[in-house]
Amino acid sequence: MGTGTVRARTDDGIAERRREQRGWYFYDWACSVYSTSVLTVFLGPYLTSVARSAADSGGFVHPLGIPVRAGSFFAYCVSLSVIVAIVVMPLAGAAADRTGRKKPLLATAAYVGAAATTALFLLDGHRYLLGGFLLIVANASVAVSMVLYNSYLPQIARAEERDAVSSRGWAFGYAAGSLVLVANLVLFTAHDSFGVSEAMAVRICLASAGLWWGVFTLVPLKRLRDRRTGAAAPPGHGWRQLAATVRDMRGKPLTLAFLLAYLVYNDGIQTVISQASVYGSEELGLSQSTLITAVLMVQVLAVAGALGMGRLARTYGAKRTILASLVAWTLTLGAGYFLPAGAPVWFFVLAAGIGLVLGGSQALSRSLFSQLVPPGKEAEYFSAYEMSDRGMSWLGPLLFGITYQLTGSYRDAIVSLVAFFVIGFALLARVPVAQAIRAAGNPAPDRI
Repeated sequence: MGTGTVRARTDDGIAERRREQRGWYFYDWACSVYSTSVLTVFLGPYLTSVARSAADSGGFVHPLGIPVRAGSFFAYCVSLSVIVAIVVMPLAGAAADRTGRKKPLLATAAYVGAAATTALFLLDGHRYLLGGFLLIVANASVAVSMVLYNSYLPQIARAEERDAVSSRGWAFGYAAGSLVLVANLVLFTAHDSFGVSEAMAVRICLASAGLWWGVFTLVPLKRLRDRRTGAAAPPGHGWRQLAATVRDMRGKPLTLAFLLAYLVYNDGIQTVISQASVYGSEELGLSQSTLITAVLMVQVLAVAGALGMGRLARTYGAKRTILASLVAWTLTLGAGYFLPAGAPVWFFVLAAGIGLVLGGSQALSRSLFSQLVPPGKEAEYFSAYEMSDRGMSWLGPLLFGITYQLTGSYRDAIVSLVAFFVIGFALLARVPVAQAIRAAGNPAPDRI
C-alpha cells in the first residue's frame, strides 16, 4: 500500500470525523431552544400564573388531592420530570451500547420531547395539570436524548479535541437560544401589533421551541452514524445491563468521585437555569420583557464564555478552569440575594456574570467526563452523567420549592443554592483527574 493511499484514507477519516462533529453540534442547536425559551424564560412564570388562576383562596392547587402552593408547582414538576428521566435514561443508555443503535433512540426521545413542547400551545385558562404533564414529558425526553447525544463525543472526537468540540457544541446551543429569543422578544413586546394577546404570544413562543427542536434534529440524524457493537438486547435485559454498569462503575471509584462532584455543583447550575425567571418575576417584580432581555444577554455571553473557557482549558487544564468557574458561580449567586426589587440594571449585571461562566462550566465538565469513560461503555456511563446533569438535578428545584413553601421568600430559596457550588468545589478539588483517566483505560492528555 502506497504512502499516498494511506494519506488519502487518513484524510478521508479526518473529513468524516469533522462531518460528524458538525452534525453533532446541531443537536445542541436544536434542543437548547427548549432549555432557553421554555424552561428558563416562559414556562415558569406562565405555568405559575395558570396555577394561581386555578388556586383556592389560600393560594393552593390540589393535583391528585395534594395541597401544593401555586408558586411551588413549577419547581415540583421539574423535580418529578427528573425522577421519570432517572427511570428511563439508564435503560436507553444500556440499549444504545448493547446494540449500537443510538440514532433511533435519539430520534424517539427528541421527537417525543418536541411534540410535548409544541403541545404547550394548548396551555391556557386553568389547565395547570396539562402544563405540568407536558413539562414532565418534555423535560424527561430532553434528558434521555442528551444521554445518547453526549455519548457520541468520545466516538467523534479524539481526546485532545474534546474540550474544543464540546465547547463548540455548547456555543451552537447558546447561539440558537439567542437567535430564537430575539424573535420571542419581538413577538412578546409587540404582541398588540401582531394582533395577539400577551398569553397567546407566550403560547406561540412555547410551541415554536418545539417546532425548532423537531426540524433541526434532522441534521444530526442525517450526519451521525451508528456503530454497531453487538446483538440487540433481549426483553428485560436492560435492567440486568444497568446492574452490571453500576457494578462496573463501583470498580472505577475516581470516575464516581467526579460524578459526585458534578452531581452537586451542576444541581445548582440547573436550578438557577430553571428558576431564575421565577425569581426575577415573583421576587424582584421584573417584567417579562426584562427577563427575556436578561436571558438573551446570558445566551450571547455564554457563546463567548464557552469558547473562551475552552481556550483557558488548553492553557490551565479543564479541572482548574471548572474550579475557577465554581468560585464565580458562588460569588454571582450570593450577590443575587441582595438584588434590589424593581432594578433591571442590577439584574442585567447578574445575568452577565452567569453568562460568562455558564457555557464553559458545562462544556468542560462534559469533555472532562468523556475522558473518564471506559471504551465501549459511552452511552451507559453518560446515562449516569446525564442523571447528574438534567437527571439527578431534582434536589435543587425541590429545595428551592420547599424553601419557598416554608418561608414564602424567593430570596431565601435562591441563596440556599450557594451550598451546591461550595460543596461541589470541595469535592472536585479532591479528584486526581489524571489518575482517574488512566484508571478508565484511556491515555491522559498533556494538560487536564
